[in-house]
Amino acid sequence: MIRVHADQARSINSAAGRTHDLMYNDFAQIYDSFMDNVPYDAWCEQITAIFRTYGISSGIVADLGCGTGTLTEMLADRGFDMIGIDNSDDMLMEALRKRDESGHDILYLNQDMREFELYGTCAAIVSRCDSLNYITEPDDLIKVFELVNNYLDPKGLFIFDMKTEYMFRSILGNNTFSRSNDEATYIWENYYDGEKKLNEYDLTMFIRNGGMFEKSEETHIQRAYSIEEIKNAAAAAGLKWLGVWDADTETDPEEDSARIIVVLQENGK
Repeated sequence: MIRVHADQARSINSAAGRTHDLMYNDFAQIYDSFMDNVPYDAWCEQITAIFRTYGISSGIVADLGCGTGTLTEMLADRGFDMIGIDNSDDMLMEALRKRDESGHDILYLNQDMREFELYGTCAAIVSRCDSLNYITEPDDLIKVFELVNNYLDPKGLFIFDMKTEYMFRSILGNNTFSRSNDEATYIWENYYDGEKKLNEYDLTMFIRNGGMFEKSEETHIQRAYSIEEIKNAAAAAGLKWLGVWDADTETDPEEDSARIIVVLQENGK
């Protein structure tokens, strides 16, 4: 990976007053080929360990912001009845391809997490790989939490991770990353606005199509939330706070924690 420091931060005006559309388009085609450094196996073990702690060994589990379904498939391998929810048609096409290969009976739904609907309740809902950072309006975060609470079994769990402000400010902020393989090249430019707590990702991709490479561009926006803001949103939605940890070390969050994992519980409200 090449890292180049940008000379100046750019103000994120495009996100002011609105919520990003949460969509992956062309990037979905190459997403998995550039996610080989994501510890999906460890995430799956971490989630199932939390399930065991709270007595969940089977049942329906919804994967909110499931992307291409890698974690969804792993949890299906563990015996859970999986539902995958994502707002990107292109990501779900990749997930359906994996389902065809595995033979798992996974229900995939093309829905916005701010408005998702299920036919019944779940033993647990999970959301990994910073999907909830795409919720750029605090009121919308409460809406997501309210829906989660509505679709959880009594005492059901909600397990999710988020990138921290430290990650946006000190690791991603105003830096450019690039990576190449035989399939594609991407250039990933970041612009972090510390006042708005918004990070804009400008993705430029060159994707192989036969003997040629086609250029494509996408813009994504994520928001940094403090632990206190997450706690307040959970309380407003009626969810019980069980804990927060550094997602990598599974210890108490530190100032330099790049990603946190939060566990909430349906509270009968």
